[in-house]
Formats: sequence, structure tokens, C-alpha cells
Amino acid sequence: MTAGLRSYVEAIPGTPLPHGVLGASCTTVTDVTEDRIHELNGVEWLALGCCPVRDWVDPCGADPEESPGPPAQKEFCRPTIEHAAPITVYAGAECSTLGWTYEEARAHAEASLALGEQQALEAAFWRDKLAMDAVDLTPAEGPVHIAQGIAALEGCLAESYGGVGTIHVPAGAAALLSCCNIVREDPETGALRTLAGNCAVIGAGYSAMNTGPGNIPAEPGTAWLYITGPLVIRCGPVDTIPDRPGASINIRNNDRRVLVERTFVVGTTCTVCAVQIQVCP
Repeated sequence: MTAGLRSYVEAIPGTPLPHGVLGASCTTVTDVTEDRIHELNGVEWLALGCCPVRDWVDPCGADPEESPGPPAQKEFCRPTIEHAAPITVYAGAECSTLGWTYEEARAHAEASLALGEQQALEAAFWRDKLAMDAVDLTPAEGPVHIAQGIAALEGCLAESYGGVGTIHVPAGAAALLSCCNIVREDPETGALRTLAGNCAVIGAGYSAMNTGPGNIPAEPGTAWLYITGPLVIRCGPVDTIPDRPGASINIRNNDRRVLVERTFVVGTTCTVCAVQIQVCP
């Protein structure tokens, strides 16, 4: 049977992973308004919750026969300044002017950005923040079972931060979370939470990176998990470059280029901990 000419149809639509860094119910995502657009250059703040809160032992209640020692004093903590740098992600469409109009090229680039910006943001945040600041909890014996790894991460965060944290899981290791009921979906919010209450973000961009502290690639059959404090993500507007048809054409080859981009600022707090787990036995 002789095949005829192929018919041109609409592109196959896609949906970003629902538990990614922009879709997870445990992250706070806000659109930056025009009056606060300067926040997209980066932000800084005084860390909250990283200083320990201690209980006071009254020295007057001590055993009088014991040596009194130096007078008891309450301890003070000087908050540290934390910061978050901007991350800009983009998608570009290139085509012949004979094939696409400016409006079609722009629509394609915008659709590409909408589908892929979460993955790109995850990869950049993993590379520039998680892998650069983490304390490695992996024992000398090597990668551990995922349940043991999650336990180590939650213990690490609990020692430095008393609030709910965020576990960062590559999509390639997500199926292992069903083992031992490590996470369950909150029926009200849809968030994936552990028994301790920490939230899990499952990232396609995390899976694309899968590097340990210092961005050293994971060995085959292993994956890296991270834990942080809560995430606050500031989203800028989508910028289209150029914003008019004529400027998008390269007159030397008659090709059209349209670029769309968006800037994010991802902030988290206190300790970043990492552990390497076994993906394959």
C-alpha cells in the first residue's frame, strides 16, 4: 500500500509532573508584581528557625551539695543572612519564515516554556544550591536503602530546624517512595508527606542532574536525595524577545527566531543535607 502525504496536525500537548517544584503543594509559589520586580535580581533575609530554642534549667533548683560552678547564663543566637540568586530559564523557536508566522513561532516557544520550565528550574536549583551547600550523610559503607536515607535526612533537618522541610527526589527514584509507605498523598492538599510531616518534591530536573555534593555524578544504580527547609519561589513574568515580527527575522538566511524566558528566585532556609541511596539492588 502506498502511503500518501502526511497531514499536518496539532502538536501533542504535555503536562509537567504534578509533584515538581512548581506544582507541589508544599512549596510557596508567588508571582512577582510590577512594584516588586526588583526582587527578581535576588533576595536576602534573616534566617528564621535556624537558631535553637532551649529550655532553661533554674540553677536555684540544683543540688546544694554539688559544686555550683560558674553562674548559669542564657544563650543568644545571632541570625545569619541567607540569600537566593535569580534563575532564568528560556525556550527558543527557530524556523523558516516560509514555514511559520511570528505568531506561530511565539506560540510554540511559549508552549515549550510552559511545559519545560519546571524541569529547567529544578535542574538549576539542584546544581547551584542543593549540590553546592549540602552536608553528605552517606555512610562510609556506601549508598543505603531509601527508607534509611529518608530517615537520615529527616533527622539531619530536625537537628537544625524545627519546622516542616522539603525532600528533593529525582523522578527516577520516585517509585521507591511507595516502599514501606515512606510518603503518602495528603487527601486535602495533594502534597506527598512522610510520617514526620516533611513534603516530597519529585523532579524531572532532579533526575536529569542526579549529582551528589560538589555536583559529582551518581554511580550507576544509585541516586541522590536532598532535604532543605521550606521553599519560597518568586516567579517573574514571561518575556518574549523580540516583541514584534520584523525584528525576529535574520535577513541573511531568512530564518525567524523567537525567544521566551522567565526568571525565578528560589529561596530555602537552614541546613541542606544529602544522602546517596540504592536504586538497583
